[in-house]
Amino acid sequence: MSHRGPLTAVVTAVLGATLGGLLIWRVYRTKRKRLPSIQKVADSLHNLEEKATEVTAVECTCIQPPHDVKDEFQTVQCQTTLPARIPSSDHLLGIKPVIVTSEEEWQQLWPIMQKELSVFPVLGFDCEWVKTSAVSAKGKAAVVSLLQMASYSGLCILVRLLSFRSSQQPFPHTLMEVLRNPHILKVGVGCYEDGKRLTRDYGLSLACTVDLRHLALRQNNGLSLKSLAADVLKISLDKSPEVRCSDWEADQLTKEQMTYAARDAQVSIALFLHLLGFQSEASPASSSGSSYSELASRCQGLVDVPFKGQGDRDDRAGDGDRKRRARSLGYENPESGDQQVSDPRKNHKRKSLGAGYSARKSPLYDNCFLHAPDGQPLCTCDKKKAKWYLDKGIGVLESEEPFIVRLLFEPSGRPDSQQDYYLTAKENLCVVCGKADSYIRKNIVPHEYRRHFPTEMKDHNSHDILLLCTSCHAASNVHDSFLKQQLAEEFSAPQGCEEGVRIFEDSDRRKVRSAARALLTAGEGLPEQRREELQALIKSFLNLNDEEEVTEEALQQAANLETKILNEAYVPHGLKLVQAHAEQGLRGLMVLERRWRQHFLTTMQPRHLPPLWSIDHNHSKLLRKYGEDLPIKLN
Repeated sequence: MSHRGPLTAVVTAVLGATLGGLLIWRVYRTKRKRLPSIQKVADSLHNLEEKATEVTAVECTCIQPPHDVKDEFQTVQCQTTLPARIPSSDHLLGIKPVIVTSEEEWQQLWPIMQKELSVFPVLGFDCEWVKTSAVSAKGKAAVVSLLQMASYSGLCILVRLLSFRSSQQPFPHTLMEVLRNPHILKVGVGCYEDGKRLTRDYGLSLACTVDLRHLALRQNNGLSLKSLAADVLKISLDKSPEVRCSDWEADQLTKEQMTYAARDAQVSIALFLHLLGFQSEASPASSSGSSYSELASRCQGLVDVPFKGQGDRDDRAGDGDRKRRARSLGYENPESGDQQVSDPRKNHKRKSLGAGYSARKSPLYDNCFLHAPDGQPLCTCDKKKAKWYLDKGIGVLESEEPFIVRLLFEPSGRPDSQQDYYLTAKENLCVVCGKADSYIRKNIVPHEYRRHFPTEMKDHNSHDILLLCTSCHAASNVHDSFLKQQLAEEFSAPQGCEEGVRIFEDSDRRKVRSAARALLTAGEGLPEQRREELQALIKSFLNLNDEEEVTEEALQQAANLETKILNEAYVPHGLKLVQAHAEQGLRGLMVLERRWRQHFLTTMQPRHLPPLWSIDHNHSKLLRKYGEDLPIKLN
C-alpha cells in the first residue's frame, strides 16, 4: 500500500468538510436573504414596546388551530403582558414590510402576528393584481398576485400568491384560518370585493371585513383610500399609474412596489384606529388593547357589507358585461381599493355638509291662533287649519293680523295656563344657527322610536319637531347615529346585523355557495388539499357520503344556493328599544324621550329655540291625566 494513501484520504476529508461547510453556509445565507427584514421588523416592534409609557396586562385570545375544526379557531383565554401603545401614523408607516413566498417564511412570522392580533384583532387589508383593464393577456380575469396584511403596530406582511398558484405549494393553514376567522376584522377600501377575488382565484374564504368608507361616511370624509389618508391622517399616498399598474408578478418586486403595497394595508389599519377614536393626531394614544366584541360593536351593521357607491356594478352581472361597461366608460374595474370610487354624497365635486337635503318651500309656522268661545287662547296653528274651521262654519274670524279664529264650540281641552308652549309664536329659522332662508323639519325623537309610542304620547307632539337648516340637519343626524349605537349596545337592540334584520344572509350557506363557485371557476387550478376541503364542505351540506362524488349538477345546485333567509326572531331596533323602556311604564318612556331631547341640546347647542321648549315637556301633565300605572299599548 502506498504511503500516499493516508495523506490522500486526509486531504480528501478536509476538502470535503470544507466544501460541505461552504455549502451549508451558502444555504443558510440564502435563507437569511429570503427574509432580510424579519429581524428588523422584530427590532422595530421591540423598540415600540420599550417606548410605551404604559404596559398593561390584558386578557387576550390566543389563537390556535384545533385538530378537529378547520373553519374556526379554538380560543384559549390567557393572561399576558402586551404592548399598550398605539403608534402614530408616521411611526406605523415607517415599519418596513416583509415578503412571504413560502409556508416556511409565513411560519417564521406567525408568532409575531399572533401576538399582534391578541392586542387588537384587526388587520389592514388589501390586494394587488396586474391591472390591465382587469383582464390578463389571455383575456381571462386578472388573478390576485399580492396579499397585504398590516397589524395595529405597522407590521406588514406581503404574501406573494404566485408561488401558491396551481398547487405549487399548499397555503399555510394558519394563514387560511386568519383570513376566514370571524373574530378578526379585516379593514380596508374595497376589502369585501377583494375577498370575492380571493375566493374566485384561490378558493380562499375572507370573513369579517369592514369597508372604511362606511366609517368615513359618519364623519363626512372623502371615500377613496387616497382622500381618506389625506383628510384624516394628513398623509399623501402615491397612486401613480406607473406603480399601481406595474407588474405585480415580476420575479422581484421593486422597492417602490413594496412601499406602495405595504402603505395600502398600513394606512387602512391606521385609518380604522383613527376613525374609531383609538388614535389622535396630536399624539399617539395609549390603550390596553381591545377585544373583538368591542371593535365589532363599533362597526355594528358594517361587517361583511359591500360598499355601494355610484358606479358600482351589480354583483350578478357577468365579468364580460362589467368589462365592456368599464371600457366604454374609460376606466378600469373599480373593485380594488385603489380605485377612486364615486362618493354617493357628491357628484364629482365636493359638496357642503347637508347638500342633497330638500329644504322646505314654504314656512312651517303661520302663527295663526285659535281661541275658545269665551276668548281664551287655545293654541297656534297653520292658516290652512284655521280656515278649515271657518269653511265648516264652526268658527268666526276675529282678526286678520294676527290671524285669529274663535271657535263656536267648547274644545275638548284647554291649556293649564297661558305659559304654554303651544301658545307661543315661533320663527321660521334654524333653531341652531338662525339661518332663515333654507330649513327642514327635524324630529328630535327619531320616528323609528316615536312611531311605537302609545297614542297618549303621540298626540300633539309638535314640540319635538323643530326647524334646522340643511347643514345643521345633516350634522344632527351624524350625532344621532352615535346615540342610536349607544342605545343598541345598552339594550341589546342591534341595528343592521343578523339579530336586527328581517332577512339576513346565512354564513354557512354562503360558505357552501362560495366553495362551489370556486370549484367551478378554478377547478384543477386549486391546490389539492384546498379542493378536498371545499368538496367536503359541499358534501356535508348536501348530506353526501364520503364515498360519493360531487357531480357537476350538485356543484351547480350549490353555486346557485340562496343564502338569504328569514329571521324569525326579528324585532326592529326601534320597537325593541321602546319595549325595554315601556317595562318601566309611562316614566320609562319619558326617560327615553328626555334622553333624546337632552342629546339634541348637548350636541347641537341650539341658540334659537322657541320659548318654553323643555326636555320635560308635557311629562307632568301626562302623569296627572293618566297616572303612572297607565297600561302601555305599543304601536
